[in-house]
Amino acid sequence: MTDVDTNAVRSFLVAAHADVVETVRDCAAVSATTGTDATGRSDTSAVRRGIETELRDAGVWDRLPTVLVDCVEVVGGRLRATPVAAPPYVAPTATGVVLRGTLERGRLVVAVDALAVERGDEGGATAEREDERTTGVTLRPRPPDTPLAELIRVEWRG
Repeated sequence: MTDVDTNAVRSFLVAAHADVVETVRDCAAVSATTGTDATGRSDTSAVRRGIETELRDAGVWDRLPTVLVDCVEVVGGRLRATPVAAPPYVAPTATGVVLRGTLERGRLVVAVDALAVERGDEGGATAEREDERTTGVTLRPRPPDTPLAELIRVEWRG
């Protein structure tokens, strides 16, 4: 398996799992709102944690391993292990969620990037405590009319 049709995976997700992609979009939007302060700076760690919490509350988090298995089947592959709703298979990101599957000859990475990253003028990160980092970025929901396919990033790392 050296040549993987990433567009086929993207099209499949839009056709078969549009509800999941929409829910990721909605949950990320809520998390971005609550994880962004009055100055417009987003706490990327808080947004990431919030996305996972929102997806759990919406009942989608535990469905994501099945979505990963479906994507792997689209490319004609088979996972080496049964995925679970936890890293390395499923992980929240500051912009949405990422699904990773290791196959015999490479790795399929599928991301739903529901939030856009806007870099601030300050660039670097500031932190009073290492685990509560606020960066010079703002995370914003993508416009509601953005086609689902544009939220999905698929990579083959062979």
